[in-house]
Amino acid sequence: MNTPMRMKSEFAHVCVQLDQSANGVRLMIKDIRTGKTVYLDPLELESLAWCQHEDLVQLLNPTLTRWRRSVKAV
Repeated sequence: MNTPMRMKSEFAHVCVQLDQSANGVRLMIKDIRTGKTVYLDPLELESLAWCQHEDLVQLLNPTLTRWRRSVKAV
C-alpha cells in the first residue's frame, strides 16, 4: 500500500508519496499550497543525501522561485 504522507511546518506543507507509474520507483513531492509537484528518482535523492545544508541555501530562498510573479512577454 502506498499511503501519502503529509508534512507541515510554519514554512511549508507538502505531501510525499512513492510513485511507480514510470520505469522505476520515484518519490513524488507535492506542495499542498500551490499544487506544484516534482518527482525525484533514486539518483536525485542520493544527491540530496550528500548535500550540506549550505548547498541548499539557494533552493530555500523563496524570493528566487516561489514569490516571483510571472512576467508577460511584450
